[in-house]
Amino acid sequence: MQLWFPFVLGFDLLRIHSFKAVVHKQEYYTKSRASFYGSPDGYGVSRGACGFGEYGRMINSGSVAAVSGLWRNGAACGTCYQVRCKIAEYCDANGANVVVTDYGAGDRTDFIMSPRAFSQLGRNKAASEKLKKYGVLDIEYKRVPCRYSGNVLFHVQESSNNPGYFAVILLNVNGKYDVTAVELWQKERRQWEPLRRVYGAVFDFANPPTGELSLRFQITYPKGYTKWVYPKTPIPAYWKPGATYDTKLQLN
Repeated sequence: MQLWFPFVLGFDLLRIHSFKAVVHKQEYYTKSRASFYGSPDGYGVSRGACGFGEYGRMINSGSVAAVSGLWRNGAACGTCYQVRCKIAEYCDANGANVVVTDYGAGDRTDFIMSPRAFSQLGRNKAASEKLKKYGVLDIEYKRVPCRYSGNVLFHVQESSNNPGYFAVILLNVNGKYDVTAVELWQKERRQWEPLRRVYGAVFDFANPPTGELSLRFQITYPKGYTKWVYPKTPIPAYWKPGATYDTKLQLN
């Protein structure tokens, strides 16, 4: 299934493409525990703590997870992990690749997975049903690069109100980067001003300037190195709540 985005679109038009995780054998796994939550169709939930809405329910074909210790004040939102269990007769060797879309704490768990993600831990359907009966599993995990088709996107939160209040989320951030800051260029003051991280992946700015909005965002590499990234196009002056705008930029 292809990922397709017009320049402006609502989540009702969104077609989500699954990411492909790149696994490096030399990287170490961390031992932990995982459980799963209930949802009628096995997908994620649209009211997750990241603020992703319907995107968070359907991204990666619904193979998503809530995290606790990995939350990092919301910087975990949109990051990707490989999770696998170790019960030889039931567990698949590759396990599940999940996208973080929510916060959730359980019985010493680092991951509370959607039913679709948890089922992927099993070698087959019968094995997956056996694993579900455990409720909580010992697992091992490691972070893997996200691989999204298409450019990084700015989604304007539905709570926004042009021109009085602006809130935004970054989507489709490839690689193993955390989005740690977003700033807006104030033309009259000739300086960058920070947006506030409201919760999860949502950044906001009260009383934004009129006209086009030029944003930049900071990504943090796993070893702590940071870099500012500059989208190739601004958000147009006629921006609307619920709309998604293409940055014309891809991260490797």
